[in-house]
Amino acid sequence: MVDLRSLRGLSALCVALMLSSGAMALEIQDGLGRTVDVPERIERLICSGSGCLRLATYLQLWGRVVAVDSIERETDRFDARPYALARPAYRDLPLFGEFRGNDSPELILSLDPSPQVIFKVGCTVKDADALQNKTGIPVVALDYGNLADGRDRLFQAIRIMGQVTDSTARAEDVVAFFERTIDDLRSRTSDGSSKPSAYVGGIAFRGPHGLLSTEPTYPPFAFSGVVNVAAQGSGAEAKHAVVSKEALLQWDPEIMFIDLSTITAPGGGALKELSEDPLWKGLSSVASGKIYGVLPYNWYSQNFGNILSDAYFVGALLFPDRFVDVDPRAKADEIYTFLVGEPVFEKLDLVFDGKVFVPLEVVK
Repeated sequence: MVDLRSLRGLSALCVALMLSSGAMALEIQDGLGRTVDVPERIERLICSGSGCLRLATYLQLWGRVVAVDSIERETDRFDARPYALARPAYRDLPLFGEFRGNDSPELILSLDPSPQVIFKVGCTVKDADALQNKTGIPVVALDYGNLADGRDRLFQAIRIMGQVTDSTARAEDVVAFFERTIDDLRSRTSDGSSKPSAYVGGIAFRGPHGLLSTEPTYPPFAFSGVVNVAAQGSGAEAKHAVVSKEALLQWDPEIMFIDLSTITAPGGGALKELSEDPLWKGLSSVASGKIYGVLPYNWYSQNFGNILSDAYFVGALLFPDRFVDVDPRAKADEIYTFLVGEPVFEKLDLVFDGKVFVPLEVVK
């Protein structure tokens, strides 16, 4: 067993030596408003919390990551995270704690080589300060944000990570890529013409769910100009919702999309429900066969590359004349190549049994 107290002392000594040598030269303000001193040149880092390593991958920092949390070491067949599929070497790195930000200061202090900075999302000021005090390593907290109403926070997180790692040019490229892509999607259907409506079910939220799990503010619909039937009533602004069976039957969407994370739900998820529950036989989308598989939206926080790829597929399907130049599969790989450095659509499609961006078979 590692003597945590002695390692803490060693870490504090290292910090003192860096301070005296002038190595701690950069003062930054993190996503929680904390002022943190970090080394001027960061060669070694770790990322804590849901989605943090995804952002580091977007900034092409994979060569500087020295350890990972437990979810990166898993070898389950199902994995909807493009960054993990593109960077399988993450699985071979040492462990520094459990997933969702449950860090082990003891493991962090035992790492060799040791990280010079810890990026951490989904934490409070108290959490960040406590981890920094226990390890003697600068903790830079980030607000993960999202591509909808949290875009400013997401972009701030990317820019802070870029500032700390001297990757500001890449950070600005990533921000510009998101803005440019969303602008392209929206411009294709922004002429005020009538918009089709649809429903998306099976969306994961802290685990896989069934047909009634949805997102009233589902970004792929918002970006591609589709009316979300779940975006009405008192729950219209909710990030996640489990709607009633009565509501879905009343909406009776002509087109339905299924987030393929549902395949991993206990009992088989949305596809099994649609096939086996006679209640759904009367839905227009079931009767017409207009049910399509889309890439998982939430999988260890939001998958931004999947969101944009899904938006192009939805747009190309429902507005074929506006997306005539778009092959959704090729577009997805274009997005992944920029964000994670590899075209991984085929890997994702294989994980989900060839059900991505195609009509899904439902027994009627």
